[in-house]
Amino acid sequence: MNTVRVCDSTVRKLSTGKDNSLSFKEKLEVAKLLDKLCVDVIELDEIRNSKVDSLLIKSVVTAVKNSLIAVPVPLGADPAPTAAALSEADHFRLQIVAPGSSVRMEYVYHKKAAAIIEMVKETVEKCRQYTDDVEVLIDDATRGDLAAISQIVEASIEKGATTITFCDDAGTMLPEEFAAFLEDRLKADPKLTEISWGVSCSDELSMADACVIAALCHGAGEIKASAYPVNTASLENVCRVIAGKGESFGVRTNVATSSMKRTVGQINRFCVPDDSKTAFGFTGSVDAADDRLTAHDSKEAVISVVEKLGYSLSDEDADSVYDAFMKLATKKDNVSTKELDAIVATAAMQVPARYELENYIANTGSAITSMAHVKLATKDESIEGISLGDGPIDAAFLAIEQITGRHYELDDFQIKAVTEGKEAAAETIVKLRANGKVYSGRGLSTDIIGASVRAYLNAVNKVIYEEEP
Repeated sequence: MNTVRVCDSTVRKLSTGKDNSLSFKEKLEVAKLLDKLCVDVIELDEIRNSKVDSLLIKSVVTAVKNSLIAVPVPLGADPAPTAAALSEADHFRLQIVAPGSSVRMEYVYHKKAAAIIEMVKETVEKCRQYTDDVEVLIDDATRGDLAAISQIVEASIEKGATTITFCDDAGTMLPEEFAAFLEDRLKADPKLTEISWGVSCSDELSMADACVIAALCHGAGEIKASAYPVNTASLENVCRVIAGKGESFGVRTNVATSSMKRTVGQINRFCVPDDSKTAFGFTGSVDAADDRLTAHDSKEAVISVVEKLGYSLSDEDADSVYDAFMKLATKKDNVSTKELDAIVATAAMQVPARYELENYIANTGSAITSMAHVKLATKDESIEGISLGDGPIDAAFLAIEQITGRHYELDDFQIKAVTEGKEAAAETIVKLRANGKVYSGRGLSTDIIGASVRAYLNAVNKVIYEEEP
């Protein structure tokens, strides 16, 4: 029985999506859920922003226990930064995407086949200096030049690649056609039997699952799928087929299919765009791992949970947070991570305010686009900003962006009532991510919009204080 490796592409595919790209925290939570599902390989996106992306890779490496982490290295690029970000992993994979069709070679890379093959050789050789697990993905292989693909395969294996993946980016093949393509490849490149080879199929005709199963029947050792539908094979569907019929064609997986449905449901809570995700980027994130703390927990345990939430505290701030935590913990049975968020926002990193709120006006309704007019005071002047948005809070945040000239990723946004009745006070927590760190602000008011503006401004002041010398 052949144990096929299952590689999940959810995090990588949703790293650059415009409609529902994941936040830093969501990527980390999805990776942790995939790890619990025991997928063999979790794919992350390549390093584009050196600080933020490197921090994400390091965080995922620390968080996962079972899965191998794979990160692409651009063709012809130096793999050293990627390898450095992965250095804490016991084992990791470097991926190289090589164009298989002349269209991709000439219009994307602006090079002929001969030059591409030399780049593949050079990049594989460099990657092998850092890991013995190097994968070459042949992009658009089903529409590629068969001779050129054979040369890429031979060059990759010669320089030490351990996995070759054929990518059907067009997604226009029926399972029989894809099987015939793979048969031709195996005849043309007999060295494929000496290593592991796999497939990645686009789902343009809703045939990706069937094509992947056809590949398994022809000896594929690795498949790419996704827990969330991102135009590729479905992790849930493919693993269900293997669990039910895999014995008939000699294939099994390491994936925990018994918990598949529940885990995929949890992953979708992070990935599916919904009303809680506004144009500004509200994540409405779910605390999937709500660590409950008590007064008996040590300072180290409390700060460890704070770090899991994404914060990096100085020794002074850590002391302040722990003191505030103990005051709360002695009054109740346990303290949730959301309450710990509020403690960090209140007790940690209190800085001189660069911007202070003077006043604001927000207009909204079913027949108009929400608008906010915000006036902030800074030093000896007042600055005003006016913006439209997807709701009054979104508009107010965008108006503050307009005034400060800065945009930060909104990592989390929470609202809760702290008193009861018609005049209940609302507490808001805003978490912003900048340069790979999380900064939180707290606002309290009987007006939800006012509390939100104050919390956002509080977090912005903390970021600016650290950014400026």
